[in-house]
Amino acid sequence: MRVIFKAGLFMPELLHIANIPAWQYGFMLALMSQADSDLPALLLSMAPIKHPGVYVFASLPQGSNAAGLETIASMLEPEGLTVIVTEAQAIKAGLVILFRASWITLQVHSDLHAVGLTAAVATSLSRAGISCNIVAGAFHDHLFVPVEAGEAAMAALLSLNKLQTSN
Repeated sequence: MRVIFKAGLFMPELLHIANIPAWQYGFMLALMSQADSDLPALLLSMAPIKHPGVYVFASLPQGSNAAGLETIASMLEPEGLTVIVTEAQAIKAGLVILFRASWITLQVHSDLHAVGLTAAVATSLSRAGISCNIVAGAFHDHLFVPVEAGEAAMAALLSLNKLQTSN
């Protein structure tokens, strides 16, 4: 793999020249960004985005195989395998849908050791009367809120960001 730098900056417009697939570009960019653990900085730069579509939580019986599913996330529990997939996949696979959600990603590269981001986000959403299931990725935090509350959750998160900006 060839990496193209100019004055220390990665040049995404040169991807086609270097023959670098887009997924590798995203991975390299994430590795090059520094994880942040400063709560005020995280809140200022969380940049939430709402993914299009409907996502669901479903549970597969213990010992089941999720190989045919394109999972967003999964968690193995004593009761079975919890998966987060698109609603269309769940319906096609005949899964019992436990929770329909909007998926919001905080684009800030948060450190897995950061203290307070989850609490601040949960408090903001709680004040708006919105339940939230948070999944931490290696680079970003992902929020799953009731599908009917997706826009209200975005508004609450943007208000939290504005509140931090005014401080």
